[in-house]
Amino acid sequence: MIRIVIAEDQEMLLAAIGSLLNLEEDMEVVGKAENGEEALTLVHLLKPDVCLMDIEMPEKSGLEAAEALKPYGCKVIILTTFARNGYFQRALNADVRGYLLKDSPSEELAGSIRHIINGERIYSSELIDEDFSETAPEQNVIESFGNSESTKKIAHMQFGTVRKYLSSILDKIKLPTG
Repeated sequence: MIRIVIAEDQEMLLAAIGSLLNLEEDMEVVGKAENGEEALTLVHLLKPDVCLMDIEMPEKSGLEAAEALKPYGCKVIILTTFARNGYFQRALNADVRGYLLKDSPSEELAGSIRHIINGERIYSSELIDEDFSETAPEQNVIESFGNSESTKKIAHMQFGTVRKYLSSILDKIKLPTG
């Protein structure tokens, strides 16, 4: 069972996301917070596998809370409605495992949670800062990972040496290449 804490300052959205995820057979929402401080408290108390967080909340933003949770092993997924310059890099620095749009279908969110639990990272291409990826081939690789394409499928894409682009991307987001 995947244990989840949700942090969202809009009460109706918090309830809706919680209800939808509780319908999944392998997921249980164990806590709901209305701000970043409450989220930190619930994560420390309940030890969930995943914390879904709105990016902009009172008291402590989702990014600030994610930064504080970095050493605790809880996988953080940021949910937002729009991209803001610099947020993507901050999310990477905080070891956020998912950076997703709120308006995605619930089955896509549930699937993303499962992939993230299995060690993947999922970033919506619409949320990646324009200045983050300087070349089109790197952007294609990022979008492919963001769309959860298989490694085999990505390897067959026709835009040069994928390994070179992956190494360049991993350098930029400071992930180990080995």
